[in-house]
Amino acid sequence: MPHKRIGITEEAKNLIDQIRADHGELMFHQSGGCCDGSTPMCFPKGDFKTGPSDVRLGEVHGCEFFMSASQFEYWKHTHLTLDCTEGRGSSFSLDIPYGKRFVIKSRLFSEEESADLEEAVRGE
Repeated sequence: MPHKRIGITEEAKNLIDQIRADHGELMFHQSGGCCDGSTPMCFPKGDFKTGPSDVRLGEVHGCEFFMSASQFEYWKHTHLTLDCTEGRGSSFSLDIPYGKRFVIKSRLFSEEESADLEEAVRGE
């Protein structure tokens, strides 16, 4: 079974559940921008239009997770974990009114994981 490129903490699952109750199905996108533009942003599913410059890393807690292709080139050897922390980000992400913000934690894949990774798919 391929190793997943992205995981999630229980705290992030709880925040997604709160946001989903208010906004319905969700998706995530992490751009290659600077500052808060490089944090994971949560949107209603389909509100952020993905394309060939985006890569689908997988799914977390029922939400597709995309990253800009340029950012993925830097992070493709890294396992990402979606987490959250107290405080507000300054973006268009749906987490802002909840007093928390999504963050990414990362670690390099082991050799074993690298040999059998879940496929990352370019957007259309």
